[in-house]
Amino acid sequence: MKVISTVFAALALLGSVSATAGDYVIHAGRLIDGNSSKAMEQMSVLVKDQQIVGIEKGYVAAADGQEVIDLKNHTLMPGLMDMHTHLDINPNPAEALTDAFLRDEADRALRATDYVEDVLMAGFTTVRNLGGITSLNLRDAVNAGYIPGPRIYAAGTAIATTGGHGDKTNGLSRTFSHLIGPPGPTEGVVNGPYEARQAVRQRYKDGSDVIKLTVTGGVGSLARSGDNTQFMADELEAIMQAANDYNFVVAVHAHGAEGMKRAVEAGVHSVEHGTYMTPEIMNLMKKKGTYYVPTISAGKWVAKHADFYPPMIQPKAREIGPKIQGAFARAYKAGVKIAFGADNGVFPHALSSHEFVYMVEAGMPEMEAIQAATVNAADLLRISDKLGSVEVGKLADLVAVEGNPLENIELMTDVKFVMKDGVVYKNQ
Repeated sequence: MKVISTVFAALALLGSVSATAGDYVIHAGRLIDGNSSKAMEQMSVLVKDQQIVGIEKGYVAAADGQEVIDLKNHTLMPGLMDMHTHLDINPNPAEALTDAFLRDEADRALRATDYVEDVLMAGFTTVRNLGGITSLNLRDAVNAGYIPGPRIYAAGTAIATTGGHGDKTNGLSRTFSHLIGPPGPTEGVVNGPYEARQAVRQRYKDGSDVIKLTVTGGVGSLARSGDNTQFMADELEAIMQAANDYNFVVAVHAHGAEGMKRAVEAGVHSVEHGTYMTPEIMNLMKKKGTYYVPTISAGKWVAKHADFYPPMIQPKAREIGPKIQGAFARAYKAGVKIAFGADNGVFPHALSSHEFVYMVEAGMPEMEAIQAATVNAADLLRISDKLGSVEVGKLADLVAVEGNPLENIELMTDVKFVMKDGVVYKNQ
């Protein structure tokens, strides 16, 4: 793995990356704090242990014991947050189809250690991982300091319906599917409100942080439809009742309009993809305060690489993929709340930050695109008290790019400095 020396030192000392959290004065040529609509010039951010302890105008001198980090030619900002990741998969559909037969979950988790480091080095210090039981193990390994990676809010196994997007038995022969039997709530497949409640409670038992539902068809599943409605209203209502009891944030995979509408009416917290979102749904999301997580990157990737997928998936990739950026443009213009999410795992993990470029291409100002990945994402995850902005008392998650991303958003694709919990993971 591509682990830098500070991480090795941390593991050697205590088995925890927190061991290398230090006492720093960061001289930033430009500071985007996440809250203000404008950047501040020539600022100093003081970090001690895991926290931001001071923010001062100008380049203040280091006190005894403090180390200066020179970012005078850079723009410093809060650690980035990606609200839609799949850390334990890679963009190889053929391999994904054979994984269940050829690899154990441990194999997938070990392979993913490189993926989580790629995400961290791209500047994403916090992610919401939406699907995959191994993501719980990856989260725990990162938290324990065994591997470097972002702070992971893990959904564990997504919740689907029989034959729906997320039913892992899709694509199997009827003989083999019948042999292993139909998956149930424990495996994340439900039918009816009682099983829906059970699935939420199973996610709590598994240790999930958030809930992921697949309320419509999807591009990547071996099923004909990419947008058909796949949950009844009573099932969604039962899920939200149980999820609210456990204080879960609920994200829904949705391409089709009717599935989206039912989910938003039931009270879900974010809609992912949103390909066929209508003005009616946009207004409903505004009324409900529902976030939209667009995943434009995934749409562009699957459309460009449609021939790479199995024949059943190719038409969906060509049809749905190109539409997501347009849906985002309309939703942004309509005033729907936006949180950053790229859907990495569908595409290579290190490329998540290209989502900023696509959002700006679609009409979102550069500052708002950055805020979508900082303060907005923190609000969606309900962690604004500790992350999402550069403020005294918050955790020292900080990233920097060389130059001014408010003038050139493509700079976000080349993060030069990464600090998470006061630990420097990258400083180029």
